[in-house]
Amino acid sequence: MSPLEIVILLPLLAAALIGAGLPAKLVGRVAALANLIVVIGLWLQFPGATADGSLVFKMSRQILDNPSISFAVGADGMSLILALLTTIVTVAAIWQIVDKPAIYYVSSLMISAGALGAFLTTDVFFIYSFHELALIPTLLMIALHGQGDATERRKVAWKTTVYLGVGSLVLLAGLVALVLNFSEGGKLTFDLTALLAVAKNAPLAAGTQAWIFFVLLLGFGTLVSLFPMHSWAAPAYATAPTPVAMLHSGVLKKFGLYGLIRIALPLLPLGAKAEWVQQAMLWMLLGNIIIIGLVTIHQTKLDSMLGNSSVMHMGYIFLGIAAGSELALRGAVLLMFAHGVSIALLFALCGKMRNQLGSLEFSKLGGLAKNAPFMTVIFGFAAFASIGLPGLANFPGELMVFAGAFDSRVAGLTEGLQPIHWATIVALWGVVMSAVYMLRAYRSLFFGAATAGHFIRDPDGEQRLPLLLLTAVLVVVGFRPGLLIDLLDFTLNTAKAAGL
Repeated sequence: MSPLEIVILLPLLAAALIGAGLPAKLVGRVAALANLIVVIGLWLQFPGATADGSLVFKMSRQILDNPSISFAVGADGMSLILALLTTIVTVAAIWQIVDKPAIYYVSSLMISAGALGAFLTTDVFFIYSFHELALIPTLLMIALHGQGDATERRKVAWKTTVYLGVGSLVLLAGLVALVLNFSEGGKLTFDLTALLAVAKNAPLAAGTQAWIFFVLLLGFGTLVSLFPMHSWAAPAYATAPTPVAMLHSGVLKKFGLYGLIRIALPLLPLGAKAEWVQQAMLWMLLGNIIIIGLVTIHQTKLDSMLGNSSVMHMGYIFLGIAAGSELALRGAVLLMFAHGVSIALLFALCGKMRNQLGSLEFSKLGGLAKNAPFMTVIFGFAAFASIGLPGLANFPGELMVFAGAFDSRVAGLTEGLQPIHWATIVALWGVVMSAVYMLRAYRSLFFGAATAGHFIRDPDGEQRLPLLLLTAVLVVVGFRPGLLIDLLDFTLNTAKAAGL
């Protein structure tokens, strides 16, 4: 049995045991910690880059012969980085659950299992299915246990369901098109390795690649809140219970980005570079960065500001995908990890403030630093990481994306500034907007004087642990990004072999 199968199945087993009546807190924490330890062990054993880009820790169990569907697992640098992100955020999210029903633990573990399955399986059928599995508890928790009155949270849950449901259907259509076009000999296969081998030896015509890639972009993009299919995300994160908001914004949202890099780019390299596809992607990602950045600046509540900020920062990762250079793709993956940790930390702090203050409106708050110095410092780390301050994990990822977008090979060695270069120049203003709304929020919350007499206290010793864990990860990766970047040579061999 592959250790990757254990990593996927352990949260599901823990959720089942909790459902059977075992102590939710104990089982949930033990399962989350055990999974994190296993993934760290796999990271330490990871063999590094190889010439053929093959996967490690592989195992395959045949389910159907025709169409060929297998429960197959395997890891490379990118999937292992995202598995590490998932297990870190899962531990922190589980630790946020205090005096809540067992359903909080069950739903958090199921979201974690779905994300791990999507990142670690290598059969397109299961990659898709595991993501859908993770969406079910997410939507139910928003509707049943979200913030605000029942009518409002159900409205948000329905809107999120419609957007993500339509996005999943569009994505399914694109994946079916891939399977039909890349399966050989009249036998359909969902095995991603087999599809990549066919793409390398018998690539599709450029026009066919372009339209399939665009369908996948719309499907994956909706799941990532790519502009203009984004309006579900900020209300969903603001309404969701804290552990669900941490897991969805920090982890599950990365599935669409992962899918584009893992599936769409290697199989459809010419489609990704089609002029009209490039132009559409650039306009959409600039919508995320500039338009949503301006929307974020005008938010008056912390939870809605964080939700919109998360949507905005997806634009930087899409910029790395649009550029497609090796440096930009490495930066995109590193930024996926860094954003996941920083936004999970911000939503964890947001949840603690909501529980104590009852309000997250900037106009009603202020002076919290006096009685909560620990939260003040931790929020500062998370806010500065989100801005992209050097020394924290987001900075190297953003820098690599911006530098990679100016790689001469991106523009085909042509003279002058190309659309990708202009988009990058405009996108740089997003860093300024991030600084504006994050620093203003930091000042409004923790400094000055409270206008409504609100009081907050720091969490106790046990509740500080997940916050310290996430903060430590931001600092360590910020100073030593090579701990993750070195894994990605291994990952990107597959994309380079496909002609990207």
